[in-house]
Amino acid sequence: MISKKLASILLYPVATLLLSSVAFAQAPSQLVYYDANHHLQYQTDNQGNRILDFSFAGYQGGGVALPHPPVRATVLPSGGDDTANIQSAIDQVSQLNPDVRGFRGAVLLVPGNYTLSTTLKINASGVLLRGSGSKDTVITMAGAPFLGISIAGTGSWQNVGTPQNITDKYVPSGANTVTVADASGFTVGQTVLIQRPVTAAWVHFMGMDILMSGTTHQTWIGTNSIINTDRVIQSINGNQLIFDAPLTDSFDSQYLIGSVVGYTFPGRISQSGVEGLSMIAPAVNVDINSPQFLGLQMSAVINGWTKDLYFQDTQNTVTISNTVKAVTLDQVTVNHTVVHTGDRMADFGISGTEIFINRSASNGAVGEWPMVMQSRVTGPIVLLNFSSTQAAGIAPHQRWGTGMLADNAVLPNAPRNPNGGATGIAYQDRGNHGSGQGWAAGWSVAWNVTTPFFVVQQFPGGENWCIGCVGTKVSTGSSEYVGLVPDGIYDSLGALVTPSSLYLAQLEERLGHAALAKIGYADFDPSASPSGTVAAGETR
Repeated sequence: MISKKLASILLYPVATLLLSSVAFAQAPSQLVYYDANHHLQYQTDNQGNRILDFSFAGYQGGGVALPHPPVRATVLPSGGDDTANIQSAIDQVSQLNPDVRGFRGAVLLVPGNYTLSTTLKINASGVLLRGSGSKDTVITMAGAPFLGISIAGTGSWQNVGTPQNITDKYVPSGANTVTVADASGFTVGQTVLIQRPVTAAWVHFMGMDILMSGTTHQTWIGTNSIINTDRVIQSINGNQLIFDAPLTDSFDSQYLIGSVVGYTFPGRISQSGVEGLSMIAPAVNVDINSPQFLGLQMSAVINGWTKDLYFQDTQNTVTISNTVKAVTLDQVTVNHTVVHTGDRMADFGISGTEIFINRSASNGAVGEWPMVMQSRVTGPIVLLNFSSTQAAGIAPHQRWGTGMLADNAVLPNAPRNPNGGATGIAYQDRGNHGSGQGWAAGWSVAWNVTTPFFVVQQFPGGENWCIGCVGTKVSTGSSEYVGLVPDGIYDSLGALVTPSSLYLAQLEERLGHAALAKIGYADFDPSASPSGTVAAGETR
């Protein structure tokens, strides 16, 4: 079995491993590096695949300052249940006419202690729930378990026109151009879905049609499903469509024929968010199958944001759905005071595309996943300066997420747990775990990550990368293999690399240094020697 599967794997040039006994020695990356003119250069394989430009992750597609809409309603703590007062203010602002930038306004919670008994709902564009700072505006969750804040539009993508098949023999990961049979029905600026069908041929190529649990066959991804990538047409050249952001997965016509179709999404909201508050749940150990105090959920949102949020003892705290695009989660800390037993829940559970998690943390008592990427996710998904004290790490964890970057993460307590997936970085084939989650990660990067152990594996037809990481490589098998799953590419294991941040270097290359300042990195030099440190989230 292993020889047949290995034969189907696309072989890449293997980077020289620059091992170092000094944890924070500096080495240049051999895969992404500056040339003599200080421009980024990328190593590609013989089919054109390369490390993705992740800089399109974030609010408004990255490199744009979070907005500060004016206050239109103010709420003071009542001394009792404040749910109705806050929701009434949100509803009031939601009825206002948006300004030219699309903002209706902010609901301000003045400093103080508030009590919440049911979910606060933001269902309109241009509405911000703004506390007076996470240390000054404190919301206590009371009563039966519930979700704290929902930012949600309605519906999903609605196809426009006839899907046009992609005619390229091969579209590499990291490309932003495809050729279609007939581009005459498309227009510049049109929103489109690039559709990647899950075919039996591709599932077989990936070795995912033989997943078993004992004598029971397990389904990895159903062959009647579609993996969608949400993009905008930037330009058209004949039958070539050029998108505003790169694709995270390859399209190989031997196994599948992709297509492009226009869409509308009338129910999706934009320019809404929440910032500057704490949310405290009862300190209880809740089973994954029981009702939970949840923190924040987003669905059907584009160009949204959160900033300066502190959650305590919530579970499955921050959930971003697959209908979310171009969102920044900035300075969000999740802290636990109670050890959680049983199946882990996720402090950050991420789907969607162009999602940027900045200077955030998962801390406190052990028992949770710090961050997971969900099923059939097409990035870019970026974690920059992320830290966790949990006994677990960063893992796509579900069925086939592509285009994830963990950049300057520090995960000191993540164990050597290759089969359970709790290793510090787990870009791997999970085999029959979770009823056949199989290959969880593709085309994903760990960059200057410090954690005790890494599991980064090569999937059939592609690659995952571990670059400038400090820790120990772990090779492991999987339920459908005989022997070890092939390792991904490890470049400079044991020594941090320059650029010191891949995301910030790519953002500067694309939009200039001003873009770094707009997201809080005015003094950052991506080409400077990396320090190997990351700011930790608060524990109170």
